[in-house]
Amino acid sequence: MRIIAGTARGRNFDAPKGRSTRPTLDRVKEAMFGMVQFDIEGRQVLDLFAGSGNLGLEALSRGAAHVVFCDNDRAASELVRRNAELLGFSDRARIVCSDCFMLLKQLSLEGMRFSLVLLDPPYAAGLTERVLEDMAKLKLLTDGCIILAEHSWKLPLSLDIPGMVCREPRRYGDAAVTLIRYRSEKI
Repeated sequence: MRIIAGTARGRNFDAPKGRSTRPTLDRVKEAMFGMVQFDIEGRQVLDLFAGSGNLGLEALSRGAAHVVFCDNDRAASELVRRNAELLGFSDRARIVCSDCFMLLKQLSLEGMRFSLVLLDPPYAAGLTERVLEDMAKLKLLTDGCIILAEHSWKLPLSLDIPGMVCREPRRYGDAAVTLIRYRSEKI
């Protein structure tokens, strides 16, 4: 695996062993970051279902201020930690091994807010909609937050969450990427 652009461009990092984690393909990652290439600098990023850290590490290379990585697999979380160290991003990375819903509650209690969210859950688990709903309810998203959700082309997102507007998904083989913008409702 490698970083595509930014300060660590061309640098390789480790991929997970086995089949429990499926890293985002370079062409899908490149397309995802192409959608937001001018909207990464200085952002607070949440990388849920991080796996190897592929997406969050790319965001750091492209100028994100800080990334919170979350994966519930201990080996994957340790791999993210090693990859962040290898690429020199440890000071701008927080790696958490936790259930994502428990972490979202904890981050809300800490007053964290994110302006870029990267989601790549297991496709068949149906977690994306639930995660997005929780993030909105817990007020974890800044006004104007950008969310990039990777999902199966055969399982399009079905969102009915106030303030979230989806673009049409873009297809990359069996994978799809949907860009979502969040606007907080002003009272």
